[in-house]
Amino acid sequence: MKVDLTQQFRDRHEAGRVLARDLAEYAGRNDVIVLALPRGGVPVAYEVARALGAPLDVFIVRKLGVPGHEELAMGAIASGGVRVLNPSVTRQLGIPESVIDQVARAEEEELRRREREYHGDRPPPDVRGRVVVLVDDGLATGSTMRAAASALRQQKPAELIVAVPVASEETCEEFRSEVDRIVCARTPDPFYSVGLWYHDFNQTTDDEVRELLRRAEAPAPRDPAPAAEGAAIARRSTWR
Repeated sequence: MKVDLTQQFRDRHEAGRVLARDLAEYAGRNDVIVLALPRGGVPVAYEVARALGAPLDVFIVRKLGVPGHEELAMGAIASGGVRVLNPSVTRQLGIPESVIDQVARAEEEELRRREREYHGDRPPPDVRGRVVVLVDDGLATGSTMRAAASALRQQKPAELIVAVPVASEETCEEFRSEVDRIVCARTPDPFYSVGLWYHDFNQTTDDEVRELLRRAEAPAPRDPAPAAEGAAIARRSTWR
């Protein structure tokens, strides 16, 4: 099947501006917070937050991979000391608590490093009772986003929205039962991979993340054009 590369985004910033149009109804609300999955989700989320006039922060999550099969998630740890386990995996494979603890300790080191890099002395964002827009640069299997959503659920947000510029239609559909709303700006078929749909998919660096978070703390006046345009666009790419 031929791949339609006209659906490619130039880079993550353009993808974020496109995604913001599908979130226009949340613009200007004081109960909305945009959270990015670092690192690739941060440039996307920066543009979304700027368009919506919402604060931006990062939500750090580390997948707990099954030893020897690390691509299979048996759980995740996240900012705020949250640990989420996937009982169907741990029970089926008979993974003992000691092994889970060992993997978690290793991932906690990287999580703490990223928290120091991005938050410094600031505490993790308080999402209780708020509308959370959780952003990444795309969904492939969705395992990392699924772990992040599960961890955030424990913190009792008023509404949890997962928003990405690109994903497979199947993965978007799967999220319908896991979050309050899933927004996928583009669902190309065939999908293959997230990176295919970006002309520039270079790795986002820690320096870039810090700089975008710094810039987001002093937001420029919001351009109403993306919101106005988004309100007029049919919600064909939104999954409820």
